[in-house]
Amino acid sequence: MFGTLSREEIDSMLKKQYICRVGCFGKEKMYVVPLSYAYDGKNIYCHSQEGMKITMMRENPKVCFEIDTLESGATWRSVIAWGEFEEIKEKKERSEALKILLSRVYPFISSKKMQLGEHWPFAPDNLNDIGGVVFKINMEEVTGRFEVNEETWNTNGKIKG
Repeated sequence: MFGTLSREEIDSMLKKQYICRVGCFGKEKMYVVPLSYAYDGKNIYCHSQEGMKITMMRENPKVCFEIDTLESGATWRSVIAWGEFEEIKEKKERSEALKILLSRVYPFISSKKMQLGEHWPFAPDNLNDIGGVVFKINMEEVTGRFEVNEETWNTNGKIKG
């Protein structure tokens, strides 16, 4: 059975996940890259090092954001959002964004790319000592879809779990 996720289900999924894919376009090239992120109920926050995606998003700030969960080939959920990249440079706002990123729940074992600094999971006293680029995606449009097999569908028309 296919369906559309409610805004409540979309928000719940955005808060639970921590890996996304961001699609950007620049210089006649599409680029989709996985990133770790945090969601504050309104915006998507990310931290990255300089590179192709940052260069492309600075040139063309329109981006697409995607997350998904896959329980089986017949049970999945997907959220896609379109929005605009906004680099956060002002120290107070950057520090607040880093607090949001540091407060998310990570798996116990994570890659160096997910870690925000050399002392991770601990933060320096001054969050702006964390290098790299901090940015947010201002979501303009969001949609969610799902497929479930009959065993995972509640009688009230909601996905179990």
